Parts: sequence; C-alpha cells; structure tokens
Amino acid sequence: MISLAKYPGGVWLCDFEFRPKDGVEGNPPEVVCMVAREYFSGRTIRLWADELEQLKAAPFPIDQSALFVAFYASADLGCFLSLGWALPHNILDLFTAFRVLTNGKKLLSGSGLVGALAYFGISSIPTDVKESLRNRVLAGGPWDNPDKIELLNYCESDVYALQLLLPKLTQQVTPFALLQGQYSLAVAYMENIGVPLDVVLFNTLRNNWPKLKSSLILEVDKNYGVFEGESFRTKLFQEYLRKNNIPWPIKTSGLLDLSDDTFAEMATIYPQLTELRELRVALSRMRLFEIPIGSDGRNRCLLSYFRSVTGRNQPSSSMFIFGPSTWLRGFIKPPEGYALAYIDWGQQEFGIAGALSKDPNMMAAYSSGDPYLTFAKQAGAVPENATKKTHALEREQFKQCVLAVQYGMGAESLALRIKQPVARARQLLQLHRTTYNVFWAWSDRVCNQALLGGRLWTAFGWERHINAEDSIRSLQNFPMQSNGSEMLRLACIRLFRDGVRVCCPVHDAILIEAPIDQIEEVVAHTQKIMRQASAAVLDGFELSSDAKIIKYPNRYMDPRGITMWNRIMRLLGLEVEVNIDRA
Repeated sequence: MISLAKYPGGVWLCDFEFRPKDGVEGNPPEVVCMVAREYFSGRTIRLWADELEQLKAAPFPIDQSALFVAFYASADLGCFLSLGWALPHNILDLFTAFRVLTNGKKLLSGSGLVGALAYFGISSIPTDVKESLRNRVLAGGPWDNPDKIELLNYCESDVYALQLLLPKLTQQVTPFALLQGQYSLAVAYMENIGVPLDVVLFNTLRNNWPKLKSSLILEVDKNYGVFEGESFRTKLFQEYLRKNNIPWPIKTSGLLDLSDDTFAEMATIYPQLTELRELRVALSRMRLFEIPIGSDGRNRCLLSYFRSVTGRNQPSSSMFIFGPSTWLRGFIKPPEGYALAYIDWGQQEFGIAGALSKDPNMMAAYSSGDPYLTFAKQAGAVPENATKKTHALEREQFKQCVLAVQYGMGAESLALRIKQPVARARQLLQLHRTTYNVFWAWSDRVCNQALLGGRLWTAFGWERHINAEDSIRSLQNFPMQSNGSEMLRLACIRLFRDGVRVCCPVHDAILIEAPIDQIEEVVAHTQKIMRQASAAVLDGFELSSDAKIIKYPNRYMDPRGITMWNRIMRLLGLEVEVNIDRA
C-alpha cells in the first residue's frame, strides 16, 4: 500500500494526447495537449501544444515531494522527453499496478484503461467514442477552438478516470510499485532512442519485395519441393517429411501442427528445416510496411512492458526489428562514428534456477563457465579432464537436456533433439534430477505453493495469479523467466540513470549504443551493472554476460539468419553479404 498523504508537493494525475512527430510512425511523440490534476485539491491544468512548448519544465511539482501518476506512464514520460522537460522523481504507473493485481486472471475488457475501470465497476467513455477521438488526434490539425476544447475534455476524462482508479489500486499495490514506475521511465528513454537501421538498404528490399518473393521461393524451395507458386502445400510437405524420415508433431485433429512455434522447435532438431521456416515466416508474417522507421532512420515501437505473464516486454513482432525473422536483424546498423553492443546474460535461466533453489551443484556448474560440460562431469558421464573438444557429443547431449528441462520437454521431444533413442533421453533427464535434486525439491515446492496459495511472485513484486488452465510446466518455469525480467528491469533503470544509451531490451539481452572510441568502456560498465542487477535479484549470486560489439560500418546479424540474409542480398544483386566471423 502507498500512502498518498506523504507527498506535500501533491499527487499529480496526468495524461497527454500526442501523435508521432510529423505524423511519421517511428518518430518520437509530438504533443497535442495535456491535462494534469492534483488529487487532493482538485487543481486542474489544461494546456494545448503551443502553451506546453513555451514551458521549460512541467507546470506542477515533479521533485521528491510529489507523486506523478499516469496510466501506461512511459507514453506520458515520452512526452516529457519530447518537450525537453526534467522527469518526475516518483512515478506510480496504474497500468503496472493493475497488471500486478490481475496478472493471470481472465479479464473481460483487457488490461487497458477501459478494462481497469470495468474491473472495478467504473463506467467510462464508450470504446468507439474513445477510438474516434484518438483517431482525430492522430490525424493531426489544424484544430479550431471547439476542436481543442473537445480534445482537452477527452484528455481530462482520462485524468478523471485516474482519480477514480487511484484509491482502488493504492490499497492493492506492492511496496515495489515505485520501482516499477522507474522502469516505465527507462522504457520512455529506450522508446525515444530506438534502434538504428540501414534505411537505404531496408527501402531497397521493401521496394523490391513483391518481385523478390517469387525468386526467393524458387531458390529456397529447390531443397524442399513444398511450394506450388507462392503457396505452401501441406501434402508436398508431408511427402518431404516421409522421404527424410522426419517425425512431425500432430494436432488432436490429426493434422500436422504447422504453427511457427512447432516449426522453430523442429528446425532446432533438424537444422535443414531452418531456411524453410524462415521463408514461411517471411511470407506469412513479415510485413515490411508495418515496421515503423522514424525520419532519423530508427525503429521505434511500443515496447509493451509488463505485457507477458512473466512480466517481460512483449513488443509487436511485426513492428519490432527483433521480431521472429532473424535475418531481418541484419538491417540493424550503427550510425557513422558509433558502435552498438548486444549484451546478454549467459545461460540466464540455468543460473537463476541454481541461485533461487540454492542447489550447490547447479550453482557450481553455472560458475564454472560451461554448465553443460560441468553437468556431464557432475553426473559421471565424462572424466574430470574432459573438454568441449574431447567430449563434444556428450556436452551437446547434456546441453540439450538442460534446455529440455527449461522448456518443460518430455523424453520423446528430447530424444528428437539429440537424435537418440527415448531410453537415452530418459536417462539424461533422470541424471538431471539426481544431480540437481535440491533444485527439483525446490521446484516441487514452488508448484505446490502456487496450487495451494493461488499465486507466485518474484523478488521485486511481480505476481502471477494461478488459474485452472495453467500447466505445471509454466508454473515451474515462471520463477526463472519472471526473475530474469526483474533483473533486466533493474539493469535498464540503472543504465539510463548512468547515461548509457540503451536502444532496447531483447528478452535476456540489452542493445546499447556509444561512440566508437567509448564502446569498450561503456560495455564494461553495462556488464558491471548487469552483474549487480542479477545479484540484487538472486541474493548476491552474480550472472555473467557476453557482449557482441558492432562498429560502423559493420551491421548486426544473428548467426541464425546469415544464410537467408546472404541469399536475399544475392537475389537483390547487392554485395552486402555477412559471414559468420563478422556476425
């Protein structure tokens, strides 16, 4: 519970109306109007864009004495950044508070402002009216005085909604609500910075994509024979699977499971399917015209913080350059004179599992630097002097066993991954249970606690409410995923405070930007912060990280997308190929 009375500077409820600058998707926000109201006194401030632009700071207190309250605060804080204002010290984001209260519950009206009001039985502007007014904002001016009054009234209606929601949620919020508010501030910074792209090359692909598709299908399908024209044919794919002795998951209907998740998993087991999977993604889900690119060549989109059940960011895969098509990441390129660094925690879930369960063998395996080979040694499957080189096969099998446990796979799925009999997969899974028995006892306690108590929570207050449809696998994996998201948030908060330009978070990684002559120093600082963030979540246990630096004129590339990228560049007649050494 938060005490609102302890803020002598007031509790300020605030909402902005805005649109992308110049109406270009991918640009930072262009403020249209703002309404702010002090919760106790009722003092209300209504200002239009020209009035706001004349101000050098917010027209209400934002220092330690005051509390700034918004719904989905990163959007409003982005307006602060666009106006060049200093940012609030204390932030309460009612969106996040509502997500903590209801995460895992079924909501009839969603988790947006309308949904939050409906949850508490509070009436709101009809959705169609709200959408119509929002579209008028997005369309841009000119607005006459009646327009301005109507849009300010609309903006004020959202502030009034905050006034009604605030007492409902302050009784429910955890002590970590203000920390979560700080993450909304970090997100505002990241959404403002964006991811730099090679716009010239991107537009070349986008302009040539309609005619390129046919050539790409012909090139890739030579190895599969599963397309007729531009259409994927299930019968031809079944024949390909039969000829290559690839068992494929079947849905309860008896049909092949052709979802992208299944394709991604099968491509991991059978790497020869990788290009086919990438082609399917490109044809069915890669909407090049939807990726928003600002006038400065940066991809900016809503990072959708706290959207997933584990609290991770969940940006739209069609609008975020780190979407499902890994080869598209080749368009990420630092500006001249700058470098990017992709820094990710190594074997994060394994390390979190060991630290939370306090399993000494698991923590020792993580700290060894090669948890997979150490697992094999701990299980007695390889000698103590084994190396990656001398026992590569065994290491790979134990690695896949660790990943199978993290993904909740059974013996059959693991057997497919390692191309071994099911009996061998069962043996590996049993070795995991016996070697890390402390972890498994803890995992069982977590599940029992969830089922009996109806909720799970992280070190810093993110909660999940359990329902009858939750699988045991998801409950087992929740502590690792959700505490991983906690340490990411802590790291991003600290990094923006330290002046590090964080372009975006990517699951368990962070993409940063710095001048070329400073990148090594900034990377070292970022890795230090990431270690400290992991220690804060894991009671002192530190997780290590790996960094990949990309200096101009090189481009970022995920190794999984290299083959497809090079193929597409060749079809375009461009010499922009990437090799594994440079990726």
